[in-house]
Amino acid sequence: MGGLFLLAFVGPVVGDWSYKDKDFLAFLQGPSGAHWWGTTQTGGDVFALTLRGMQKSLLIGLLVAVVSTAVAAVVGAFAGYYLGWTGRVLGWVTDLLLVLPAFLIVAVLSPALGPGAWPALVVLLAAFMWMVTSKVVRGMTISIKEREYVLAARFMGVPGYKIIFRHVIPNMASLLIVDATLNVSAAILTETSLSYFGFGVQPPDVSLGGLIADGARTALYAPWTFWFAAGLLVLMILAVNLIGDALRDAFDPTSNGGRR
Repeated sequence: MGGLFLLAFVGPVVGDWSYKDKDFLAFLQGPSGAHWWGTTQTGGDVFALTLRGMQKSLLIGLLVAVVSTAVAAVVGAFAGYYLGWTGRVLGWVTDLLLVLPAFLIVAVLSPALGPGAWPALVVLLAAFMWMVTSKVVRGMTISIKEREYVLAARFMGVPGYKIIFRHVIPNMASLLIVDATLNVSAAILTETSLSYFGFGVQPPDVSLGGLIADGARTALYAPWTFWFAAGLLVLMILAVNLIGDALRDAFDPTSNGGRR
């Protein structure tokens, strides 16, 4: 994963072309010394464009994972700690968001954000990715709040919200770390899918999904326009999932990975 980060963020510094540049003397040319990964139909440098798409996918994936996991931790912990009306309302909100067609809603709203509004896309994606984890956190909170150190804090008069942030959520750190890691790949795939259909990152910015969609039209006779973006997407997802599996095995020795 570290190598992919270096490629995405250091590679453009090493290359001779920017993702905004056009070489009007090299339309749809194969890999060469001038263009390491070839060029597109409009003369864009595939190397620079692909790395720009990687940057966006990695940034969006990481930010969505952090935001959605944080929301899941807070909502789930409050819903589990306060089992009265607070917990019920939070539970209803969670159930409502679970049944909404998230992909369609994001697809409808994201084009209206316009170019350069990818941070708003992060908010949209994160808004629909926290619910399942929130339910898991709620169940764990119900168990944790009956433990001695939490009961002692309550008897000492510590407010509930402080107990949640000081004792409940920190005791779920292993679950939340693994969940955030796995959410990175889910966010990258969702963003790439949206961009593939034209609903994600908007031009003139670049996304791997948009590059794959454009490259699919010329993949048979100009495979470099498709396979570099598609191959790096597969490598990113595989690397993130392997990290998530490794963290899960490290935090939970009784998992399948720990028994092997």
